[in-house]
Amino acid sequence: MATNGSARTPLRHGICAPTMTFFNPETEDLDIPTIKKHAVRLAQAGLVGLVTMGSNGEAVHMTNEERSAVTKATREALDEAGFKDVPVIAGASDNSIRGAVLLCKEAAAAGAEYALILPPSYYRAQSSEALIFEYFTSVAEQSPIPIMLYNYPGAVSGVDMDSDFMIRLAEATNGKVCGAKFTCGQTGKLTRVASATNAVSVKSAGSGWMAYGGIADFTVQTAVSGGSGIIAGGANVLPKLCVKVWNLCTEGKYEEAIELQKVLSKCDWVLTKSAIAGTKAAIELEYGYGGFPRRPLQRLSEEERQKIKKGIADAIAIEKTL
Repeated sequence: MATNGSARTPLRHGICAPTMTFFNPETEDLDIPTIKKHAVRLAQAGLVGLVTMGSNGEAVHMTNEERSAVTKATREALDEAGFKDVPVIAGASDNSIRGAVLLCKEAAAAGAEYALILPPSYYRAQSSEALIFEYFTSVAEQSPIPIMLYNYPGAVSGVDMDSDFMIRLAEATNGKVCGAKFTCGQTGKLTRVASATNAVSVKSAGSGWMAYGGIADFTVQTAVSGGSGIIAGGANVLPKLCVKVWNLCTEGKYEEAIELQKVLSKCDWVLTKSAIAGTKAAIELEYGYGGFPRRPLQRLSEEERQKIKKGIADAIAIEKTL
């Protein structure tokens, strides 16, 4: 981990996970031991970065103090387990420039080396491309850590940053905007941005700019498109399978990768549809911990949990052989 006066841990191509946040099932207080346990399991599976306080981490349900506690615990767990080369990326989304800068500063103090930020969206009717451009350039300039663009239209009233906009931001911020996560699933956009920024890929160290796919079900497509990896919610459940698909692409074994991608895409859709509650249920069913989301998100019935278990069985069978 980078500290004051030392080099920042570089981002590497490969698989990252936006980690779940775990709670005491009765009190809904943070379950720090389980948060740490989960981080280590993912690093042991070969993930090259962890994202705290993203959408899967229920950041919108957290206080600033809780966000910092989760990031700090994740960094500590990785360091204690010998994974100091696995950087922590912290979600730092806020609708104001001032608020996002504060979250970046707090994330850095907690041990994060990069921040992942959604575009502002609450005042959608008053927004514009110029407003969003000023937002990111201002946050990037004031943040103590580099930031990455988080393009997830479903979470921000349909705001969808196009490739021209992202490329312009990359060029204008001199490395302070260091990458993007494409949860929009638009591989054409990812291809254009990766090419224009000379992004890190399976074939090249490139410029250091990172173009991450945002869903496990287009891992091969991201690799073929010159992308840098995946930040995948499904990697919380199937980290080894996600890593295997990416590594096969790295080795040029695309036919094998495509066959595994078919299984991964099928099972990742089960997790995507069941969202946070379903992903936590899958972790509990397969790994013995997980629990529930914070309310008002709903808890699943046992019937729903077993349906998820059946739906991901093919992928879990492969996961357990890796």
